[in-house]
Amino acid sequence: MLKDLLLVFISLLIMVICVLVGVAFLTLLERKVLGYIQIRKGPNKVGFMGILQPFSDAIKLFSKEQTFPFMSNFNIYYFSPILNLFISLFLWMCMPYLSVFLNFNLSILFFLSVSSLGVYTVMLAGWSSNSNYSLLGSLRSVAQTISYEVSLSLILMSFIFLIMSLNLVEFMKYQKLSWFIFLCFPLCLMWVISSLAETNRTPFDFAEGESELVSGFNVEYSSGGFALIFLAEYSSILFMSMICVLLFLGGSLNSFSFFIKLVLVSFFWIWVRGTLPRFRYDKLMYLAWKSFLPCSLNFLIFFLNLKMMIFIFIM
Repeated sequence: MLKDLLLVFISLLIMVICVLVGVAFLTLLERKVLGYIQIRKGPNKVGFMGILQPFSDAIKLFSKEQTFPFMSNFNIYYFSPILNLFISLFLWMCMPYLSVFLNFNLSILFFLSVSSLGVYTVMLAGWSSNSNYSLLGSLRSVAQTISYEVSLSLILMSFIFLIMSLNLVEFMKYQKLSWFIFLCFPLCLMWVISSLAETNRTPFDFAEGESELVSGFNVEYSSGGFALIFLAEYSSILFMSMICVLLFLGGSLNSFSFFIKLVLVSFFWIWVRGTLPRFRYDKLMYLAWKSFLPCSLNFLIFFLNLKMMIFIFIM
């Protein structure tokens, strides 16, 4: 038992280190891709072709002076970024390892529970800074989360009805012959759009909204606090990319193609940022409540009936 626990702890440690290194190089990939989209080079000075740039950025950020707003609610202000990163890394616990790891049967339920906690840290970070801009950013984030998380869970329920399990490993088994993207293409598109909103990315980056809110909820954060918020955001991008691959791109963890797909989906996240302008705020609400919600409910009823018919037919 003790050896098993030790193995679980070592696996967890390796995974967290790999995620953080992946996040570092995802930021480099983003800056490179955005550079080429805007017809410029991106980072190319530090190391060979700028490969050491993320590490120099990390050293720079963590060695800078930390500022604290005089009227801020200090304890909440200080711990919000730490909690944000912790929740973002905690999400990775439901990644299905095929060795000894916490590969539990309710991993989808765990994913929904933990991902909905992320909005509290954004809300508290914005409120505790005691700045009007950051408060506006956090309020936007809360309203945005309420809008799309209902349809996000309904879309996920359609997939759950297809496999009749809450375990992510089951998705690998059911997609050996045909990927779910071919079976329910509209749902997959809706899932990707909702995931973009989940990770606060362009075209749904209302919580940050640089052009109208200076920098949104994290405007008062500097050095380490800002770096932790930044790490949490990119960690959740990698995680949502992994979930996308598992759900509808036939992600088999045995094969190297799983990681290639993950990189391609992450690249799509960056490509969207370089291509699309920011969505209007009320239009996201309209999209979530009046398009995604009815559509995902219809699909849910359709898949439920389909499953019941198959069950009756077998009986």
